[in-house]
Order: sequence, then structure tokens, then C-alpha cells
Amino acid sequence: MTRSFWHEAHRTREATYDVVVVGGGIVGCSTAYWLHRRNAGRVAIVEARTLGAAASGRNAGFILQGTHTDYLSDIERYGEHTARNLWHFTRANRELLDSELNGSAFGWAPQGSLTVAGSADEDERLQASVPKLRAAGAPVVYLSPEETNARLHGTDFHGSLYVTSGAVVDPLHLVRHVAAQSQADVFPHHPVRQITWTEDAVVLHTPDRRFRARRIVLALGAYLPKLVPALDAVVRPVRAQMLATAPAEDRAIPVPAYSHDGHYYIRQLSRGDVLVGGGRHRHRRAEVGYEDRTTPAVQNTIERYLHTHFPWTRSLPIRQRWSGTMGFSPDGRPVVGTVPEHPRGLFATGFTGHGMGYGFHMGRLLAALLCGDRAPASLSLFDANRFAETDPETGKPGASSVRSRPE
Repeated sequence: MTRSFWHEAHRTREATYDVVVVGGGIVGCSTAYWLHRRNAGRVAIVEARTLGAAASGRNAGFILQGTHTDYLSDIERYGEHTARNLWHFTRANRELLDSELNGSAFGWAPQGSLTVAGSADEDERLQASVPKLRAAGAPVVYLSPEETNARLHGTDFHGSLYVTSGAVVDPLHLVRHVAAQSQADVFPHHPVRQITWTEDAVVLHTPDRRFRARRIVLALGAYLPKLVPALDAVVRPVRAQMLATAPAEDRAIPVPAYSHDGHYYIRQLSRGDVLVGGGRHRHRRAEVGYEDRTTPAVQNTIERYLHTHFPWTRSLPIRQRWSGTMGFSPDGRPVVGTVPEHPRGLFATGFTGHGMGYGFHMGRLLAALLCGDRAPASLSLFDANRFAETDPETGKPGASSVRSRPE
């Protein structure tokens, strides 16, 4: 395709900012929001597609506390101190969303959430986690199998934990609301093709414009290695799939439920639509990579779960099916660091399917680092330096050595 004089003149135009955030998801938009709250100068959000086009606009909208797995597993994996601090970080994320923003703009519904056991063993783990969760300050109540199935209008579930601080949102509306409140200049459809690093600035090259900034933040989730290949060891792309039914006459599922070790998740909207996702654990090899498509195998697995545990949904037509690419870290915790050899660039990635539970608070952490604050204590939870050991063969961070649980 040829380019006109006007296209070329527009392309060579250069905009200058104090900070440019690359990535228009919940983490990127939240970083811009907190920079605005701190009067940190001119900020731009540069997005390859549209705000919330990737994982932030394709999830179920759960605002849960903790990580993608249960609390006892976190203790076994990270130690009790780190598990507790991760829980506190995500609880703070929930409280910040509630206190800082206008919840009516994004469907804020803080009626709690259920972590539901899909087996007797999981049920035992949930019960055993109650005293440790309460010691960490978690508002949690154990529900018996009978209470759980009655609460969800479901069948064949074991017990569950009712967490009173759980919430749900419309994730796409949340991202757009945070971006609007940030008062940042937003540039959709500006994919960054190249980064030029200089001593006093960073230049981002897109097909139609250049952006110059003192500092940049790469909030690209699973797509980070496509722009910075040196970081491919700290995040990998994993596909998730969901479906939505036509509205049911009654709202039978009052709170979001995360079940079977987090492998399935379900919520019902106020108008009756049922949203359900997961099933990836039964098709691990196929569900890796960047391809945005649904597959009959995973969709059938999701439908089987839905119709087995919620028989009343069998008469509801499936209205929509979709997928999204998530960024999984090697150890299940988000990763925050400086772009290798380029101290003017920060990155945050690896939210492991739980970005809405971290994202708003993570933006605050990144803004603090950009403004030169002393490193917040919470940074130690996510610091990329935990992967500092290098692979002797590749010379890259030895992140693969910490994979203790397959996802």
C-alpha cells in the first residue's frame, strides 16, 4: 500500500510525554490513573488495539483476594509470610477500587464470592485453610456441601469458603473508566513496533507516530516478550475460554464462584445471563499461545461442567463463545522489574489469570516507582530479581527452574 503526503506527515509527528504507558489494560490504565493522582506530568496510554481489547476485557470480572490458587497451596509454595502479604495486596486492590472510583460506572457488586470444592480432598483443604485465613484477616466462612449447593442452586459440589470481600465488575467498563479518570492522552490503534533507548529519553515507534518520554511502562501482559524478547522467561501466553448463555428468568447464582481448584469460574449477571469459563486444565498442551479462537474440546468441557453442576441451565441457549490470552509467570506471582539494560523502562506482567485482583493496586505500585519513591515493601512480592539466576546454556533468566506447579 502506498502512503500519501498526509499519512507520512502524520507518521513522523512526535509527541513528548513525561511517562508513556504501553498497554491499555487494567494495569496500564491504573498506572496512568495513579500518576495523575500524583501530578506526575504528562502521561499517554499507547495501545495496539482498543482499551481492554486483550485479557482485561475478556475475563469474568472477578475481584478476588489471594492468588489463582487456594491459600494452603500458597503457603506451601511461597511460605506463610508471602502468602499472607499476597492476600493483603489483593485485599487492598479491592478496597482501592471501592474507595477511589465510582462503582456505578463499571457494575461494582461487592456481595462476596465463593471458593468451591470440587472434590473431598479440596473440601478438606478449604476447611483447613479457614483458621490461617482468619489469622491473616480474611473475612471467610466455611459452608457445608448442603449450604453450598443451596446457595448456588447447584448440584454435586462439596463445601466452600464464602469470602465476604469478594466482588465482581464489568471489566471492560472498569478499564475505560480508569483510563478516563486518569486524564491521560489515549492513543488506540498505535502498536509499538520498536523502542529506541537513549541516555535522556525513550522513543517509541508506531506506524503513525513517535512518542518520546522520560520513562515508559510496559503493561503488555502475555505480549511483553513480543516487544522485549529478553523477557520471554518471565511470562508465557496461555489461552482461556469462556461462554455466555441467554438470560435465565431468575437469578439463581447470587455471587461469583471459583471452583475445582480454580479451574472453573461462573457468575450470573443481574439480567440473568450466565458466564462460565475454565476447563483449560484438561487441554493444557492445546491452550498455549497467542491464537485467539475457541475450540470444541474446551467449549464442550465448559458446557459439561455447567450442565452437570447447574442442571437448570440446560435449556439456556449459548449466546457467545470467546477466548483471551493471559500471561502466566513461572511461579504464579506477578513479575515487576526494569527492562534489562534500560533503567528508563519498567514492566509488569505474569498475573496468571488473576489480573483484575491485582491490577488497580499494581498501578499504584508502578506509579510510586516511576515517581522515585523508596521501593514499596510490596515490591518484594513481585520483584523480577527473584529470577536472577541465569540458565548456563541460554544466558537468560532461569525462570523455568521455579515452575513448581503446572498451569
